[in-house]
Amino acid sequence: MLGAERRSFQAGMAQKYCNGNARQAELMFGWSRHTVQLGLHELRTGLTCLGAQTACCGNKRWEHKHPIAADALLRLAESHAQQDPTFRTTLAYTRLTAAEALNQLKQQGFSEQQLPSPSTMALVLNRNGYRLRKVIKAKPRKKHLKPTPSSPTSGTKAAKAMAVDSSNA
Repeated sequence: MLGAERRSFQAGMAQKYCNGNARQAELMFGWSRHTVQLGLHELRTGLTCLGAQTACCGNKRWEHKHPIAADALLRLAESHAQQDPTFRTTLAYTRLTAAEALNQLKQQGFSEQQLPSPSTMALVLNRNGYRLRKVIKAKPRKKHLKPTPSSPTSGTKAAKAMAVDSSNA
């Protein structure tokens, strides 16, 4: 358990076994009394606290940084999308490559700074349900050639032996 879930558990245990006392929970369970105290406050108020690490750190996804370009990309991918040829899955395959998507978005007027690298473009399409794979058309099954009964090479050993006997006679 991490974060608010862990603090909620610790606060519940502190209330149940330590009468809501964070110092007793520290002695009994070995937990940080500051963490237990924060969990008790969250439990009492119903508000979950976010730490600075959770609230302020991390790189945002490209779709969140550039929503207009992301919408244009998804419209472009939808225009090139095809259903799985076997119809067994709900995946949409697209023949559109990441490099071609970048080229088409540049032609629509988006700048280099707004567009990601080709590898990031592929990840964005995959996250949104488009798989970058070649779509092969359904191929007809090959017909197996069955030898005709009149040919000497067809049939069982007995038929072959009869064919040999009739040619010797």
